Amino acid sequence: MAINNFEKIVFLGTGGTIAGTAASSADNIAYTAAQVGVNQLLDAVSGLSRVLGGRTLVTEQVAQIDSKDMSFAVWQQLALRVSHYLSQSDVKGIVITHGTDTLEETAFFLHAVLPASQVASKPVVLTCAMRPASSAAPDGPQNVMDAVAVAVTPGAHGVVAVCAGTLHGAVDVQKVHPYRLDAFNSGDAGPLGYVEEGAVRLVRNWPLAPVDIAQSAIENIASVTHWPRVEIVMSYAGASGAMVDALVSQGDAQRLDAAPVRGLVVAATGNGTVHHELQAALIRAQTAGVKVLLATRCASGRVLPTPGSVFPDSKGLSPVKARVALMLALLQ
Repeated sequence: MAINNFEKIVFLGTGGTIAGTAASSADNIAYTAAQVGVNQLLDAVSGLSRVLGGRTLVTEQVAQIDSKDMSFAVWQQLALRVSHYLSQSDVKGIVITHGTDTLEETAFFLHAVLPASQVASKPVVLTCAMRPASSAAPDGPQNVMDAVAVAVTPGAHGVVAVCAGTLHGAVDVQKVHPYRLDAFNSGDAGPLGYVEEGAVRLVRNWPLAPVDIAQSAIENIASVTHWPRVEIVMSYAGASGAMVDALVSQGDAQRLDAAPVRGLVVAATGNGTVHHELQAALIRAQTAGVKVLLATRCASGRVLPTPGSVFPDSKGLSPVKARVALMLALLQ
């Protein structure tokens, strides 16, 4: 099949472990993230031109941060740059290099805010690494190669993530391990597929265009200056309502300038069960106008609502993704 030499693959760098360095090549944990620029990172990936297949590579350093420090401002800038490139007819797909800690949140955010008309026909591929670029055996280069393989695959579309040869959808992907190279899974849904020697083998369909669970037009994202404050609280043995009451009353004297809490996501036990003291505080918060959303702290599965459910559930989203969804809903 002939390759259109005018097609472009866009690389957007945001930092992370994939761009990290350590004092020793034997050190895979005591490193500093976000030290290597995206151009230098790609220069170290031998064979990248082969996977690109004659397509033009476009790069941009959108941010250079450890993803544990991901911010709304970076999300805003990233979404706008992704949308900018997706709107160009000669762009085939976009690859984003990202830290692993909050990759799942960024993936869901982009899934929720990017126009369906853009991602219905083009892929946005997030990739990462569990070892720094300075490692004696870094995993980043192969992940980059796999991400490009996904980006150039005919029919690829939607927001997805690639790590350790496995392809995940933005709604389902979650980090499940703090150290091993294959650190992500997709829970009950399972992966979308696998990248094998530069070829994508799907086991599920490409993700659908964003649904209206919390969709916010990219134009609205561009104009946001104050993001709704949404916090996550967890239910556990001996939990109380003190944290919720403090958040709602703004009882933290050290943060008098903090925005009022407008939403709370509960990482509940089991099928959305909540300690009775915590539930009482959440009901008080809901009565005071704070939106409450129920998710489960279980790694897999979803909350199945009962007729007597006090709070709406997250429709299967994890607590961190439910927070993003509620934040976007509150922007409307």
